[in-house]
Amino acid sequence: MDRVALRGLAARGHHGVFAREREEGQTFVVDLDMGLDTRPAAEGDDLSRTVHYGVVAEEVVAVIEGEPVDLIETLAQRIADTCLRHEAVHEVEVVVHKPDAPIAVPFEDVTITIKRSRA
Repeated sequence: MDRVALRGLAARGHHGVFAREREEGQTFVVDLDMGLDTRPAAEGDDLSRTVHYGVVAEEVVAVIEGEPVDLIETLAQRIADTCLRHEAVHEVEVVVHKPDAPIAVPFEDVTITIKRSRA
C-alpha cells in the first residue's frame, strides 16, 4: 500500500468539554497518512486516479472549523470519515494534536491517533 501524507494541517476549532474552549476556540493540528494504490495514477499521469491532497486538506480544515464536538476522539473520527469518502483512499491514520488543551501542569502536546479503513 502506498502512502500520501499531510503534516501540520492547522485550523481554529471550538472543540472541548469546557465552556471556555467552546467560546474562545483553539488551534488544532492534524497529521494524515492515507493508504492507497498510486499505480493507476502513475501509469496514466492522471490526478483523477489518486487522492487530491489539496482537496483533502481543505476538507479537513473545514471539519476542524466546523460543528464543535466535546472530544478529540470524535473530531479524529470525523476527519477519518472525510478521508475515506475519497474513492482512492483505502485506509487512513489521523493524528489530532491539541497543544493548547486546558491542563494545569506544563506539557507540550496532547494527541489522539486513530487508524481506520474501508470495511
